[in-house]
Amino acid sequence: MSTARQIEQHLPELYERDYYAWTQQQATMLRSGQISGVDALHLAEEIEDLGRGEKRALASRMIVLLAHLLKWQHQPALRSKSWQQTIKTQRKDVTYELGGSPSLKTSLTEPEWLDIVWSKAALLAFNETGLDIEIFPEACPWDMTDVMHIAWLPE
Repeated sequence: MSTARQIEQHLPELYERDYYAWTQQQATMLRSGQISGVDALHLAEEIEDLGRGEKRALASRMIVLLAHLLKWQHQPALRSKSWQQTIKTQRKDVTYELGGSPSLKTSLTEPEWLDIVWSKAALLAFNETGLDIEIFPEACPWDMTDVMHIAWLPE
C-alpha cells in the first residue's frame, strides 16, 4: 500500500484522536501540494465552521451594542460615559468584523438573524436593568444604518 493511501485511511482517525495534529498535518499537505491526501470531508466542515464563528462573533458584538442602546433609551437617568464608550467600542468592533468579512453585511438585513440577535439583546438589557421585559419591543425598531452611525443614540 502506498504512503499516500495509508495517510488517507488514517486521516479521519487522526481527526478524532488528535485534532491539533490533524490540523498541522492538513496544513503541511496543502502547502506541499499533496491535495489527494487531504481529509476533504473534515476540512470542508472545519472551513464552514470558521465562517459560522465569524457570524457568531458579529452577533455577539451586535447583541452588546443593541442591549446598550436599549439601556440608553429606557434608562435616561442612568446614562453614563461608560455606556457611551461601550456603544462606541461595539460599533467599531462590528465595523472591524464587517471589514474583514464584507459578505457578513447581509446578516444585518436577514430577518431570522436579526430576530435572534434582537431577542438576545433584549434579554441582556432586561438582565442588566431589572426593567420589565415587556417594555422592550419584540423586534428591533431601529434601522441598522442608524444603529451603526457613530453619533446616533435612541431617545
